Amino acid sequence: MRLKFHFIWLCLLPIFLQAQMNKIEFQEFTLDNGLHVILHKDSSTPIVAVSIMYHVGSKNENPNRTGFAHFFEHLLFEGSENIGGRGQYDKYVEKAGGTLNANTTYDRTYYFEVLPSNQLELGLWLESERMLHARVEQAGVETQREVVKEERRQRIDNQPYGSILEESLKRAYTVHPYKWPVIGYMEHLNAAQEADYKQFYADFYRPDNAIVSIAGDIDYAQAKELVTRYFSTIPKGKKPIYRPKVVEPAMTGEVRDTVYDNIQLPAVIQTYRIPAQGTPDYYAVSMLGQLLSQGESSRLYRALVDEQQKALFVGNFPLGLEDPGVSIAFGISKMGVDILDLEKAMDAEVAKVQNELITDEEFQKLKNQVENDFISGNSRVAGIAESLANYKMYFGDTNLINTELDRYLKVTKEDIRRAANTYFNKNNRVTLHYLPKNVTP
Repeated sequence: MRLKFHFIWLCLLPIFLQAQMNKIEFQEFTLDNGLHVILHKDSSTPIVAVSIMYHVGSKNENPNRTGFAHFFEHLLFEGSENIGGRGQYDKYVEKAGGTLNANTTYDRTYYFEVLPSNQLELGLWLESERMLHARVEQAGVETQREVVKEERRQRIDNQPYGSILEESLKRAYTVHPYKWPVIGYMEHLNAAQEADYKQFYADFYRPDNAIVSIAGDIDYAQAKELVTRYFSTIPKGKKPIYRPKVVEPAMTGEVRDTVYDNIQLPAVIQTYRIPAQGTPDYYAVSMLGQLLSQGESSRLYRALVDEQQKALFVGNFPLGLEDPGVSIAFGISKMGVDILDLEKAMDAEVAKVQNELITDEEFQKLKNQVENDFISGNSRVAGIAESLANYKMYFGDTNLINTELDRYLKVTKEDIRRAANTYFNKNNRVTLHYLPKNVTP
């Protein structure tokens, strides 16, 4: 009876979800200096998310000056000509009852504040100061250099399995700048001079390389007037923006290696090369990753953790990037399990998807998960502001926030099987065995 009810719920869930998915309305315009602005009004709560996304990530860096994009995420909280020194950004926002943060990826850098809606002007002033008057000087550079070094030690060097992404991508790519880590290499940051940092700021922190996205309890006319007041006089950049046009050659065979780490349990890491985000095959690859690893009822978890008890933890996640990216499958073995047995078990689950169509029930569940993820991602104004900026920056189509789900729902069971065969094959991957440092081959 419980199984029957579960299946009925799976069938009814799409109807329920569709009823919850209201179209996200927005307005957008571009200032004369090239700054693109997106506005979304949501008066359900008296808050507003003020965000700015710069089209610069680690792939835009000089190969001899890696880590600059991420470093600037830190450096640009050092204050400005009109804001003062380190910590002042935080104080302004916290005093107003808000929160703020920033993050960097391979493709872009993102700053945002979530504030009471009557503090919209504050958020815009802070971000205009960051764009035009940031303090890019040696004192701040030295301070943040040490901050970034400590972050690397905590998150990568001294974190068990913390180097997985870095070790995987530097083997999955041979020429593309995705091969170096977002945090960069410390020797490059140490070697950089103040002039290098000033040039990076001038090259990328400019209105024609940015999108301001505002979502929340706003008046459209007032928001447009405030954005224009604070940003329209900022001049556009003086030279073309560096956009690397590097085409990574196809892999011709599996790359295998061993990494020794400060860990207790061995792990298998399989990094498959996949298409860029937004391409038709990317949606099938993304759903394949969910099939394999989302939740305790996913195929990898059910087979390797529950049934065979070979793994303590397993997963798969696609790294959707502006250029062709990767999908990383991983398994941490249980004590006493041979690492080759774990690898074979992982391969066997992929082979099942390559050889057999998934069941109707699995497919329905997969579509439900995708729809639920979309709703969850856009359930808060901060999520909406970021999604709007992402769609405009990466695809040039802000309205994808309302239509991209259709691309996922057009994926068929046959598409998922084809994606498994095309991209999740041994000649298109890097396989790493992570072993404790005291283990010898």
